Amino acid sequence: MSQSVNTIRLLQQSLQLIIKEGACCIDATAGKGKDTLFLAKLAGESGRVLAMDIQPAALEATEKLLQKHHVAERVTLILDGHENMQKYAETESVDCIMFNLGYLPGGDHTIATKADTTIQALERGLNLLKPLGMISLAIYHGGDTGFAERDAVLNWLKQLDCKQYTVLVTDFYNRPNHPPLAVQIIKERLN
Repeated sequence: MSQSVNTIRLLQQSLQLIIKEGACCIDATAGKGKDTLFLAKLAGESGRVLAMDIQPAALEATEKLLQKHHVAERVTLILDGHENMQKYAETESVDCIMFNLGYLPGGDHTIATKADTTIQALERGLNLLKPLGMISLAIYHGGDTGFAERDAVLNWLKQLDCKQYTVLVTDFYNRPNHPPLAVQIIKERLN
């Protein structure tokens, strides 16, 4: 059975290349916990995952999913905005950070990520990344949310120093209804 390519699958394939047993990862937007589970499995028993969200319901859903898959002990759940991630990890200690921008699936559309706090989180995340670490962004846009955040984040990404960071943006160009953009930010190893 073949699975079609989508934003999350594309980003996960890239992350599988860099996340090894013992990795330190951050899920900056825990949501329903699927990315947290993905990271916890890859980081393994000796790994560490921080899962952040501003909604208690999101962290409750994440915890249930992690317990169901017997990996809850690998994850620290944090009720806080992703713009505060530097409080929970040291500079250059993180292998990857995942973001799904937008709102909680099935949740209140008025509670969504915003450009200003997302860009703050990205700036802080770059400092937390190890050399050759990666930030993945699934930028959900369209409908009632997201165009302003998408545009602000894309403009911010263009300004990153190409000697320090490689930025890849994938747009599912021939698909309808504004499919989410897949973005990878890789921190270069400076000699």
